[in-house]
Amino acid sequence: MSLVYSEEQRLLADTAAEFLLARSPVAAQRRLRDEGKAEGFGDALWKEMVDMGWSAIPFPEALGGLAFGCMGLGAVFESMGRNLSASPLLSSIVLGGTLIELAGSEAQQAEWMPQLIAGDKRMALALDEKPRHDPAATALRAERHGNGWLLQGDKRFVADGVGADAFIVVARSAGAPGERDGLSLFLVPADAPGLQVSPMQMIDSRNHAQLRLDGVRVDACALIGEEGGAWGPLDAALDRSRACLAAELLGMTQNLFDTTVEYLKTRVQFDVPIGSFQALQHRAAWCYAHLHLARSAVMAGLAAMDDPKLDAAGRARLASLAKWKAGDAAHRISREAVQMHGGMGVTDELDVGLFLKRIRVAQAELGDADFHCDRYGEFVEAQ
Repeated sequence: MSLVYSEEQRLLADTAAEFLLARSPVAAQRRLRDEGKAEGFGDALWKEMVDMGWSAIPFPEALGGLAFGCMGLGAVFESMGRNLSASPLLSSIVLGGTLIELAGSEAQQAEWMPQLIAGDKRMALALDEKPRHDPAATALRAERHGNGWLLQGDKRFVADGVGADAFIVVARSAGAPGERDGLSLFLVPADAPGLQVSPMQMIDSRNHAQLRLDGVRVDACALIGEEGGAWGPLDAALDRSRACLAAELLGMTQNLFDTTVEYLKTRVQFDVPIGSFQALQHRAAWCYAHLHLARSAVMAGLAAMDDPKLDAAGRARLASLAKWKAGDAAHRISREAVQMHGGMGVTDELDVGLFLKRIRVAQAELGDADFHCDRYGEFVEAQ
């Protein structure tokens, strides 16, 4: 397992960094926020990302992908984090596309994979129902209705749900909330009768939606994978996404650290740079250590997703470690960035605040620190 990018992955990282700095800098995210764009990202930018092949990176060649793995995706997500670049790459490709890859039928793969990779259609995962991430707590009911299914319930925090063409809805077809067995996946068109999609206002100004399914009827062919057996592919898709989100958190944290260190070097107080003060040097060194611990954890998580020698539990353990440590370092260093910038650190004019807001949402997305600490502990106890 490698904890550094290969030469090809480094080339991809450099290309992504150069492209996003030119086409999607932090100022672009600020502009999207101020304009109040419902989708939360630029359509033209997403098309350019697709044209560069990023949407094909994680999928096998048999499905039209590039088979470049999560390490390749991680390089892209880290650059996206550095620039606060918004796109449906995580929601539509890593989450939606992976579920179609792992659980979809040949007909579903033939219909959806080319459209997702080409960027012609967008897909979003409708999973969480409570304020905190807990896939096993799914309560939305799926009941047989004639030759199809009837879906009833609500979903919250659906990433990039506004404007999506279809949703993969996680529903309970058997069992009780809290049980991993009995979960099923359903492909629901955005224009399905009885489906209401409402935007949710989040502090990072990204695209999140709330779904209400009021007697939504879908055909039997809308079922993705095995009835009641969604946990395996769902957990695998979530772990890929957690590793990629951890890479985005790492990129944001690296930007904040670099920005803060540069400020310590240039801000003068008492006729000397404030970076010469030993107390601030100690705090910067503390941030540096946590940042590199996070980088090691993230690289291990990304590599685990591509390692055929690891079983599902091994990949899940390292994905949780990556998401926890990336979120922990981001929390620590974002606070230090605000404090070491002084009063400016809390102003909207300074980019630090934009990073802080996105970090707080990303920390909770797909599982916060408590969720992943508990999950990691379960795997350790099982060994």
